[in-house]
Amino acid sequence: MMMSSCKKDHNSTPIPVPKPIATLGMYEVDSGIYKRIFIPITKVGTQSVTYYSVFDTGSTGMTIDATGLIPASMITNTGITVAGDSVNVNGITITSQTAVIAYGNTQSEIQEFGNLAYAPVTIGDQNGNVTTTRIPFFLYYKIVDNTTGQKQPAHSNDVFGVGPGVSFANSNIGSPLSYFKTAAEVTSGFKLAMLNNASFSLTGTYVSGLLTIGLVPNDLAINGFVMHNLTYYSQGGYSPDIPATINYNGTSVAGTILFDTGTPAISTIANQNAASNISQLPANTSVTITTGKGFSYSYTTASANDITQVAKPSYTGDPRTIFSINFFTENEFLMDYADHKIGLKNN
Repeated sequence: MMMSSCKKDHNSTPIPVPKPIATLGMYEVDSGIYKRIFIPITKVGTQSVTYYSVFDTGSTGMTIDATGLIPASMITNTGITVAGDSVNVNGITITSQTAVIAYGNTQSEIQEFGNLAYAPVTIGDQNGNVTTTRIPFFLYYKIVDNTTGQKQPAHSNDVFGVGPGVSFANSNIGSPLSYFKTAAEVTSGFKLAMLNNASFSLTGTYVSGLLTIGLVPNDLAINGFVMHNLTYYSQGGYSPDIPATINYNGTSVAGTILFDTGTPAISTIANQNAASNISQLPANTSVTITTGKGFSYSYTTASANDITQVAKPSYTGDPRTIFSINFFTENEFLMDYADHKIGLKNN
């Protein structure tokens, strides 16, 4: 009996490795008073531009000044001229929906006045960039410092808010990074590498690889991040505030923490039982943060770095403890938009 045999094909097709959407650099700036990280915006609609937006984990939604994006004749002291429900100019759809966005607290507040708009946006510059689909954002025509009542220069408060949820000013606006379509096994979100403390400079230093858009399985499974589930609220959607305990000078305070790249200098511990409305912790004070999920981080205040104050929420109007950009010079940060989680990692 003749037997025939078959061979198995060992040349199987390799399984593609999931890749993030993009990895971009940002500019680290130190004015001598404030530290900031800026992400370049190089195209809005059909307009090629070069503006630098504050990368802000503490707010949601992109805001950008209308100056240089639309004709100056459309921008007045009282608003942007929109005939009917909307107008399309330079590839930007500007709606008649107006709002005011506020940053800061009752003691120091900046307000932006403008309209809901839509356009594709190019994020990044010649060092690397990526373009969104048509996304919603806030196009403002005026910025006012409420403490002085003074109008601020154009583009002086462009914000790239990457927080979860939606903008309090307009629920149509979410993080610009949340609108990217992801491939299979890539999760909507971003990862922020530890900032290079030595790279902050007066003129701004480009640091590559700081921002990864799109999360691969390793980011969410074995990369050492402590994950925190976010709470949903009827206004604003998912909140970036994380329950935690803060210890300083023998005092323990339970509350919620916002880890905020948009706070450029001074961290604020909220304590309604503080001895005064607001006071700065002395240099060489040890501060420890412990979240409900077990992430822990300690630092020591200094006269020119990790400056921390204690304030009564009744004075600031904000019940949260807010840790400034200095936190990000020693830790990594991850935002999962799909499963509504924030990841924190010591480094």
